[in-house]
Amino acid sequence: MARNLFITKSLVDLLQEARENKAGLKKTLTGLNLTTLGIGAIIGAGIFVLTGQAAAQYAGPGIVISFIISGIACAFAGLCYAEFASMIPIAGSAYTYSYATLGEFLAWIIGWDLILEYLFAAATVSVGWSGYVVSFLQDFGIQIPTALTAATGSVLVEVPKIGWQELTTNLTTGLASRGIDVNTLPQVTAIVNLPAMIIIAVLSLLLVIGIRESANFNNFMVITKVSVIILFIAIGFAFVTSDNWHPFIPENTGQWGHFGWSGILRGAGVIFFAYIGFDAVSTAAQEARNPQRDMPVGILGSLTVSTVLYILVAIVLTGIVSYTTLNVADPVAVGVNAMGKGMFWLRPIVKIAAIAGLSSVILVMLMGQPRIFYSMSNDGLLPPVFSKVHPKYKTPYISTLLTGSVAIILAGVLPISILGELVSIGTLLAFAIVCISIIVLRKTRPEIERPFRTPFVPVIPALGALICFIQMLALPFDTWARLIVWMAIGFIIYFSYGIHHSKQRINHSKQ
Repeated sequence: MARNLFITKSLVDLLQEARENKAGLKKTLTGLNLTTLGIGAIIGAGIFVLTGQAAAQYAGPGIVISFIISGIACAFAGLCYAEFASMIPIAGSAYTYSYATLGEFLAWIIGWDLILEYLFAAATVSVGWSGYVVSFLQDFGIQIPTALTAATGSVLVEVPKIGWQELTTNLTTGLASRGIDVNTLPQVTAIVNLPAMIIIAVLSLLLVIGIRESANFNNFMVITKVSVIILFIAIGFAFVTSDNWHPFIPENTGQWGHFGWSGILRGAGVIFFAYIGFDAVSTAAQEARNPQRDMPVGILGSLTVSTVLYILVAIVLTGIVSYTTLNVADPVAVGVNAMGKGMFWLRPIVKIAAIAGLSSVILVMLMGQPRIFYSMSNDGLLPPVFSKVHPKYKTPYISTLLTGSVAIILAGVLPISILGELVSIGTLLAFAIVCISIIVLRKTRPEIERPFRTPFVPVIPALGALICFIQMLALPFDTWARLIVWMAIGFIIYFSYGIHHSKQRINHSKQ
């Protein structure tokens, strides 16, 4: 029984499945589509939210080093993903790779873990999207009722209508300049975060209609946000004050993870959320025209572009303003404000880029999760309904609608802090397992054709797994506790359903 937990899926069967494409998923994605899908998933909350918050709370200007550490870990993991994606071009990402190398039980663990990455990330980012949309509409005098803009039960302050030009980088100071004491403003208890729920519903329906349409929408969003980010970097360098970079690594407060080198490590673990999504490229492998060639291009290309942009934004942002002022929901907007009134025209443009950027992240996350469900259902570990493909649109529509429905509820009722804490640790665990799987497969099946080969094996995969584990250890204990609870729920589902319906196990018992 215990030995059967680690039964592997035949690579011959996987490759045959990829060639036959019995599921009928439409092969329409090019290398450029895959690259923009990756950029769409990566560039979002990391630049527009987490960069400033992690700098203010953990690393100071040293957040640049945090991004480099996380970027190196992602580069190692990305090389491993690229080998697997070119070798096993099947929807399912790390779940499929683990099934082929480490066995069914560990594949289930990684598949269940990936739900943290995709489903919870979609809900998390939609909350950030809501904040930027509400703020953008307020700039033009359009007010959404406060009770419909935050998680259920959140206590919010009713802010009076004041044009964005009249506020400074600090809301309290800006209101005080108008003779308004923030402590005297009325409070409202939130009902649901309606904008977050709406964006998930719209993008879920778009994903049902078709992967090509979704990719085209994502391409437009990616062009918009990358253009504005480059504009911010180019203009921002002129406003950098080198004094803001001193000390580059603020002295540790005496508490582990709060500044100093431990703060840089914790910052790396926290902003790892910013890098999630490049692996979402691998979930679309069965919809790529030439996966052996295009999957490595999509994974490594999107990761390279995104890492460079992250580092440049971190350098510019911490150079424009003191890192102590960046613990806000819109740190890039704070940076624009600090440039002076002459640059206020850039603020709404930055918000448009943030909205576009976060939209594409939500889209790719909602695209990735149903394809994980699809693969697990095909293997019998989840009910057959999860692998149904729409007869007209050729998309896994049932699992897409289910994913969207759950994400709508999560986004509407839970705050971003609870949602986001689970995502980084889930992603780090997934990346570490993929790195280890490369080493295992090189030892057990060296003869398999590999259109793309991870260089310097086992050094690079081992370093990738090690850096991921170190970043996991740097995360708070509460994050680990929630991961353990989540995994316990997954074990219950596996041992009550998956283990009894596993097609691989059934076929093995017949032999």
